[in-house]
Amino acid sequence: MILTCPPQRYVMSILCFAGLALTYIMRFCLGLVITEMVVPQHIAKPGHYDPDACPYDTSNSTAHLAKEGGEFHWSESTQGLILSSFFWGYVITQVPGGILADKFGGKLILGIGLAISSIGTLITPLAARTGGSAAFMAVRVVMGLGQGVIYPSLHVLAANWVPTEERGRLGSFIFAGANFGNVISMSLTGVMLGQFHAGWPVVFYVYGILGLGWLSIWYFLAYSTPLEHPSLSDHEAKYLRQYSQSVNINKESRDSTPWKDILTSIPLWALIIGQIGHDWGLFTIITDLPKYMKSVMHFTITENGLLLSLPYLLMWIVAIFSGYFVDWILRKQFFGRTTTRKIFTTVASVGPAVGIVGATYAGCNRSFATISFIIGMGFMGFFYPSLKVNALDLSPNYAGSLSALVMGIGAVSGILTPYLVGVLTPEVRCIYNLSTLKIISKMRNNPMKYFQSTLLQWRLVFWISVGVLLGTNILYIIAGSGDVQPWNNPKKEKEERDKDSTML
Repeated sequence: MILTCPPQRYVMSILCFAGLALTYIMRFCLGLVITEMVVPQHIAKPGHYDPDACPYDTSNSTAHLAKEGGEFHWSESTQGLILSSFFWGYVITQVPGGILADKFGGKLILGIGLAISSIGTLITPLAARTGGSAAFMAVRVVMGLGQGVIYPSLHVLAANWVPTEERGRLGSFIFAGANFGNVISMSLTGVMLGQFHAGWPVVFYVYGILGLGWLSIWYFLAYSTPLEHPSLSDHEAKYLRQYSQSVNINKESRDSTPWKDILTSIPLWALIIGQIGHDWGLFTIITDLPKYMKSVMHFTITENGLLLSLPYLLMWIVAIFSGYFVDWILRKQFFGRTTTRKIFTTVASVGPAVGIVGATYAGCNRSFATISFIIGMGFMGFFYPSLKVNALDLSPNYAGSLSALVMGIGAVSGILTPYLVGVLTPEVRCIYNLSTLKIISKMRNNPMKYFQSTLLQWRLVFWISVGVLLGTNILYIIAGSGDVQPWNNPKKEKEERDKDSTML
């Protein structure tokens, strides 16, 4: 029996998938962890009652608070700044990351970025306990600087390793690593916080070590281009050349980046606008839904983590299967590439919007709200074979630079949404005296309640997300494209213009 090596494009896809999953684990675990780190603030005066908040028994909540009281006295606005601080650095390194990945290869730049993120994750508890919120935010900014190069590097690697015939399924698989990372992050983080006596710091230690372990595998198995791979089979090399003809593998022959053409490209700006809408909806859910599930719906930390993993699990499954579906549609030529991208992007915008609205008006029905979030966010998986790979459609040669612009500007949503949520949902606690309880007992079966952020406050947050999702999608439908742009190969475009002028 002769053992054969698996196709190296699949090996690279798996490595990229795992690397992206780890970056999302390290990036967004804080949304759940911070609910355990912070001491609840703003205790309301006795007798205050809010009919727009979801109640639960004080007999249970007392134990709950004692267990989850935290150790840091940070206001909601400070927590918003902490959650958004990652994106301050994330935005800065997008464009430099794309340029560096185009120049030096995706392997090196992605590896450096993930190393910075892993080390930052490991030192997070030390920074928070010794330097408070300022040091905590500084570490998060540095982690953002490191992770800012991840997506541009992945797009460069995908442009070299993923042939056009497999772009839907392999591209979706790679970029769906983000969803898989969120599944692991939420479920495992919830279990660690609920079961481990070491407390919240253990979460950062585990994820930081996992990141460093992945780096050792990446160093030995990953290669920036097929030409650099020492054991690539002749068959696979021929296949990659055949279906990656729009990519200039020889970097020395590549022209300088045509920034003027890129920055004036209407399809690119349509993609950027679509990315802003996607990121706004996604970051609102990833970063702030844990707070909603705890402060409004009153799930325990273990329940919170396990339930929050389900939307991303469904999103991951949808992303994988929709990638195959897109490739099948294009192969059968039912629709063109542009139409297909727009259809799937629309489904990925409207589906989450409907789910968010349903959850918002579910009131205190925890089951209906959870199901609405799960199904709605599952539809966001359709973004991956559409919007997420659209930069590769527009310009395989400059995928890193395009990805940098798209992800960098889109990541501004990550700066705005946590702080906006902190401002719109100030935490309110309600404790009743006996006279108030007599009144409330006529209104509710069990009067012994306490409340936090209200449903009305969060309803405004979610409606803003719905508006951004739908509004940006309309603009993408109008101006988006799935065709390779002329400036992808400036030299060829110039030759064709010269040829046309000669014929005239």
